[in-house]
Amino acid sequence: MTRQIVVAVDGSAPATAAVEWAAADARRRGLSLRIVHVCERGRHGSDGTEHCAEILDVAADRARALGGVEVTTELLAGQVAPALLAESAKAESLVLGSRGLGGFKGLVMGSVGMAVAGHAEGPVVVVRSAPVERGLVVVGYDGSEHADAAMEYAIDQARHRDAELRVVYGWTMPVFSPYAVTYNSLIEDVMREEEHAARERIVPWQERNLDVRITDAQACEHPVALLIEAAEEADLVVVGSRGLGGLASAVLGSVSHGVLHHVTCPVAVVRPRPEEDS
Repeated sequence: MTRQIVVAVDGSAPATAAVEWAAADARRRGLSLRIVHVCERGRHGSDGTEHCAEILDVAADRARALGGVEVTTELLAGQVAPALLAESAKAESLVLGSRGLGGFKGLVMGSVGMAVAGHAEGPVVVVRSAPVERGLVVVGYDGSEHADAAMEYAIDQARHRDAELRVVYGWTMPVFSPYAVTYNSLIEDVMREEEHAARERIVPWQERNLDVRITDAQACEHPVALLIEAAEEADLVVVGSRGLGGLASAVLGSVSHGVLHHVTCPVAVVRPRPEEDS
């Protein structure tokens, strides 16, 4: 079965922006769009179902007005996070507004957002405002399994957008004693080794995807800071849901968590699908 882009709506302005982003993405990539709303029992009183249906209809009208994409809709019952996680299992990607009403309150900071971004079976795209086209996709890449999944998604996005893909890698300097005779030399050696290793990791991706312009940017700086800076001119920032080292046991790593908090352009958090996990 062909995967669909699924966008969840709740009647908020960020959800409308998410519909616009998802519709444009579906049109570019030749996919259909499925719009869902989780109608939690008792939240809207006796006219709850009617209110939920209206939210869904307004979102569908907006998507169809943009044109060029097949749109279907469905009201979902139950709690927001479990319902959306179930949707992610059959979706090409799941798109959400960054903050909304009802169950989406505190999406970035709260448990619902953490659960969806950290446990979804595939990419989750968080949209804060109406999409802007600048011709640049940014991806954070450290060579981990989750970063590989993020890179695959970012390349596909850049290809369909005819955009540049900028691969960002940041690292922090190990602590050396300032009294060491070779202190400056050690720092220079570490920096050269990190830059060389980062560039070498990108070469196979460049060789396999000659139709995509893939550039790289490395610096001795925290990766969140580098991604925030790069995001200022990006259409989309893509990160893996976890990274290397101590983050391997986290549901949502510090880099993806930090980017979700501070980047204002759309952010895709990519987790390898279960069949891709080793």
